[in-house]
Amino acid sequence: MTDFTIALQAIKGRGTAARLGHRFEKTERIAHDDGWHTFESLEGEASNKPPTTTEVTFEDARSAISRNDSPDIHFDYAVNPYRGCEHGCVYCYTRPIHSYPNLSPGLDFETRLIAKRNIAAAPRADLGKRSYVPRIINLGSATDCYQPVERELRLTRALIELMQELRHPFSLVTKSAGVERDLDLLASLATNKLVAVYVTITTLDAELARTLELRAATPYRRLRSIRTLAAAGVPVGDSLAPHIPFLTDDMEQVLKAAWNAGARSDFYRVLRLP
Repeated sequence: MTDFTIALQAIKGRGTAARLGHRFEKTERIAHDDGWHTFESLEGEASNKPPTTTEVTFEDARSAISRNDSPDIHFDYAVNPYRGCEHGCVYCYTRPIHSYPNLSPGLDFETRLIAKRNIAAAPRADLGKRSYVPRIINLGSATDCYQPVERELRLTRALIELMQELRHPFSLVTKSAGVERDLDLLASLATNKLVAVYVTITTLDAELARTLELRAATPYRRLRSIRTLAAAGVPVGDSLAPHIPFLTDDMEQVLKAAWNAGARSDFYRVLRLP
């Protein structure tokens, strides 16, 4: 993995300009001017590159359900249809996980995505075991389950259809207006208290959000999603994380705006287990 910075015009709309080497990297390469104008030549090639495009590869997941026993997390199980996230949020805590498939947690995280094409079929075996104890499953705990590629791949919708078939309670977290596409399923599930949606709004400052969350919906578009979900009877709440001191200091304003839009829910009050 080469540690280098890419020309700004080639990464417009991306959260980072670097493909940083990851923790498992055995070698490190750093651009160096050797006096033969090689460095300038490399810089010129980088500046002439077209904007970085998103690549999607597919994998078959052996097991789709991940588990945690943290007392600070309000769900025990999670399912993530994608590795990497095109939203490119600069603060994303799951960037380092992209090191496991030998990809950079920098630019690769948001441009080289991995889609789990069997994500709707993989959990069925686990959920059907006699030893399985139903718990709330969260969709999108690591990467956004409604990131742009979901429009075509529809893996999240397939998962929701599975949850509907099995009548299994779940929640999902997103900062995308794409969640409105599945309003038909979510509204139906909500009548049986089987779903809750959490829309992440870290700040109402659109300029700051554009810096922190490059390809996500604007804060006020997310408020509109909250309003749409609430009007359809879907329990909806606001996820504030992360709070960045001295940057996202309008937390009270965010909470007030989310409340006015219809955000009310919490995990345990809304969802019910079989």
